[in-house]
Amino acid sequence: MFHQLLQFIAGAIRHVTHGSRTYFIWIAFLCCLIAFGGWGYAHQYQEGLILTGMRDQVMWGFYIGNFTFLVGVAAAAVVLVIPAYIYHWGPIYEIAIIGELLAIAAIIMCLGFVSVDVGRPDRFLHLFPFFGSPNFPRSLLSWDVMVLNLYLILNLTIVSYLLYSSFHGRKPNNNFVVPLVLLSIPAAVSIHTVTAFLYSGLAGRPFWNASILAPRFLASAFCSGPAIILVLLQILRKTAGLQIKNEAIWKIAELMAYAIALNLFFLVAEVFKEYYSDTHHLVHTQYLYFGLGESGGLAIYAWTSVISTVIAFVLFVVPTTRKNFFTMNVGCVLLYIGVYIEKGIGLVIPGLTPDTLGEIYPYQPTAHEVQVAAGIFGLGFLAFTLMIKIAIPVALGQLQYKSTGPGADASAQSSDAHGAHAGA
Repeated sequence: MFHQLLQFIAGAIRHVTHGSRTYFIWIAFLCCLIAFGGWGYAHQYQEGLILTGMRDQVMWGFYIGNFTFLVGVAAAAVVLVIPAYIYHWGPIYEIAIIGELLAIAAIIMCLGFVSVDVGRPDRFLHLFPFFGSPNFPRSLLSWDVMVLNLYLILNLTIVSYLLYSSFHGRKPNNNFVVPLVLLSIPAAVSIHTVTAFLYSGLAGRPFWNASILAPRFLASAFCSGPAIILVLLQILRKTAGLQIKNEAIWKIAELMAYAIALNLFFLVAEVFKEYYSDTHHLVHTQYLYFGLGESGGLAIYAWTSVISTVIAFVLFVVPTTRKNFFTMNVGCVLLYIGVYIEKGIGLVIPGLTPDTLGEIYPYQPTAHEVQVAAGIFGLGFLAFTLMIKIAIPVALGQLQYKSTGPGADASAQSSDAHGAHAGA
């Protein structure tokens, strides 16, 4: 058993360290990006959060906006998991692991953004039991830490087991893997639900204090996450030789159309409530869409988000444009832009502006925040690239445990090392 595990690790390392020139240029670029972001964080660690655009009035900003968006990307793995493992639909079952790998990379980036947002990183251990005082179960933050790490562990376990089984050419034990997969579905829902509760549980922030916030988070997650997955599937099909059926892509696009419709419905319901009731809490929504006084607010971002999402909905709801790769990809890009703004600057900043004293602080992300964020995104992309570099050869049978003969030592072999590496 231990020998087989060593062979799996050795084979994985061999595939990761071999590839085409394009592959190594991409890896070098991501490493430079990580180093660039790490240098920015080292500066922030010395000087403090004063380097960011955040202040007492707006204590959450670009970091938390990205965190919120990426939690949705991680939760979107269920769009592949449910058709694959609940309905046993073959075309999606074959690619469900890609959604799980994306979820792992997204959670890694989520944890990165939370870490850089902590002003005193030496106190980060207070969020974990035995090391600190997480105040569980009263603290929603401790719940968020728990569900995020649980979801990460679940996906790592599932992916590792499936790849290890495929490496040895045997079918996975459904009695082990299926319960974990089924558990990952409510876990995926819970990570975005608890994140929404972190916002909506703040009674002093009326813009977030809405019971509809958690359903809105989930609806938007099932838009943006699959949009990224659709683009990744097309890239992997062309560059890595992975057999991905059009039926799987069309089905994901169809599910996205329903999610976009639901997301827009929730948006209209929330806007109606704010403007029809016309209370003094309307000021936050006005700041988002029209600005206040001399401040233009976030109108250009808000309307870009709305218009992009509406256009994407039209492209996905019409079968002709949904099944055309060009228009579908345009819709994916527009949807990514729309949800990224909605879950980032369009969610965080209006909830804090005006502040509790009525002061308007025009927050803008600084170049420093963008630098640190670039490093975190680089880390996530690197993790996903390396995992895919292992997963695809295993799926294609190019990385398997093969015995060289009776009684001989077994080894992980590749049918065509250079060709397989060049593709991935």
